[in-house]
Amino acid sequence: MKTGAAVGIAVVAIAAIAFGAYMIDFDVTEEGALPDVDVSVEGGELPEVDAEVGSITTGTTTETVEVPDVDIDVDTEEAEVKVPTVDVTPPADD
Repeated sequence: MKTGAAVGIAVVAIAAIAFGAYMIDFDVTEEGALPDVDVSVEGGELPEVDAEVGSITTGTTTETVEVPDVDIDVDTEEAEVKVPTVDVTPPADD
């Protein structure tokens, strides 16, 4: 049972990381500039960037699932366990 929970948590974590690139929307508002290539080097300029990021909400909810009864018999009974939840809200498209 502990292995299943660990695998479930790992899958949720991998899914959250995979959505990372999808969850951030960068808009370059001002172009950057490279320094002049002279004997005397002048500093360059970094671009201004606005970043809109989504939100991820995690939590738990109580669900009723069937679990095996640990007896000689292989009966099952229902038990309430906490299962992880993930709500993903990507940034709005402009």
